[in-house]
Amino acid sequence: MSPEVVVEVFRGALYLIIQIVSAIVLPALATGLIVAIFQAATSINEQTLSFLPRLIMTLSVLIFLANWLFSTLIGFTTELYLSIPELIG
Repeated sequence: MSPEVVVEVFRGALYLIIQIVSAIVLPALATGLIVAIFQAATSINEQTLSFLPRLIMTLSVLIFLANWLFSTLIGFTTELYLSIPELIG
């Protein structure tokens, strides 16, 4: 197994991680920003106010994207397992 192959597999795994994490984190980040703007506009200084909307947004994104998340992970894992003979030989 050459170093180029290892780097290519690692690059694919990192790209997959970035896709999955950004799909979960970006909506929560946008929700937190909207709540922060609302808090600044109304002078509400409650720390826990932004927690619940971000939690609800993260859970709803996980519910709606669960099929895509798992199919992407299973596809990558299947592709990796099927390429083992090529990687070793």
